[in-house]
Amino acid sequence: MDFFVEGLRRGAQLLLGGDAEVLGITLLSLQIALVSTIFACAVGIPVGFLVGTSRFWGRRAAITALNTMLAFPTVVVGLLTWGMLTRNGPLGGLGLLYTWWAIVIAEVILAAPVAAALTAAAVQGIDPRVRRTAMTLGAGFWTTHWAVAREARFALLAAVVVAFGRVLAEVGAAMIVGGNIRYHTRTLTTSVALASSQGDFALAMALGLVLFGLALTVNVLLQLFQGRGHAA
Repeated sequence: MDFFVEGLRRGAQLLLGGDAEVLGITLLSLQIALVSTIFACAVGIPVGFLVGTSRFWGRRAAITALNTMLAFPTVVVGLLTWGMLTRNGPLGGLGLLYTWWAIVIAEVILAAPVAAALTAAAVQGIDPRVRRTAMTLGAGFWTTHWAVAREARFALLAAVVVAFGRVLAEVGAAMIVGGNIRYHTRTLTTSVALASSQGDFALAMALGLVLFGLALTVNVLLQLFQGRGHAA
């Protein structure tokens, strides 16, 4: 117990003292998470909107595929991404392996299905009368879908927050395609894994506290958006 308390105390000192390495890792993690979330939602939300509002052959299979991808092992995604970006892979010529952009690619693959599945569920829950009323009033295709999106706006924001949380907490794919290179691809999660394996419990605890704080913030935002959605 004393070992844990001492690690917690030293970790707090690193945070309060503005340790450069802790700050750098945190900023890089936020950079990767924000960029990955933007790309993931740019892909996932339109796909989810299409699946949730349209009726087409294979729609049930598409929903099943999206829900299955929610639980796709992160290390498998990392392995597949590594295979694409390695020197002999189809994208090897881009030279992205073991850069933070490689982590972004893997995280987008992981987070896009999250955004798509939650978006599909959100728009499916909207009262069908919203769409019918908009069409009755002469609204076009985009105007009708915009009306649906406005009704589901809080649920869509929640989808963005969940996708961000998925990216922020991921470790397997980031470790494989990023290589956990100091000052270049070392994120909060990979740093915690490395520091704990090396016995640097204070650094691991400091980074863990930062990660906990960010995760708490994400969950508070999620509850806020869900609460507003229910209130609306």
